[in-house]
Amino acid sequence: QVQLVESGGGLVQTGGSLRLSCAAPKPIFSRNAMGWYRQPPGKERELVAVITTGGTTHYADSVKGRFTISRDKPRNTVYLQMTGLVPEDTALYECNHGTVFETFGIWSLESDYRGQGTQVTVSS
Repeated sequence: QVQLVESGGGLVQTGGSLRLSCAAPKPIFSRNAMGWYRQPPGKERELVAVITTGGTTHYADSVKGRFTISRDKPRNTVYLQMTGLVPEDTALYECNHGTVFETFGIWSLESDYRGQGTQVTVSS
C-alpha cells in the first residue's frame, strides 16, 4: 500500500513559521500533482496549496503570500513552508497525491494517495 509520510507539524506562536514535509515513494512522486489539504476543528476541508509536475502552484486566498509549496525531486519530497502563522491556520494538514482540476478559477485535487496528517497548532 502506497504511503505518504508527513512530518514537521507542531505548536507555534502567532507570527511563527513551520515547514511541513511529505515524502512519497519514488515510483509515484513525479507521476502526478501533490498538495496539502487542511481541516480546522469543526470546519470543512480546504485545499491549501498544490504543485503540479511541471511546477505550477496554486494557493488558497487565505494563505497567499505566507505559504510556499515546493518539490524536491531527488528526495521525492514536497514541502510546505508556512510563515506568518495565525491561530486560524490551526488544523490537521494532510498531504495528497493526485490529479489537479481547475474549473472557473476553482482548483481541486482528486487524491489517489494521502498521508495520515500532521497537526499544526498556532497559539495566540
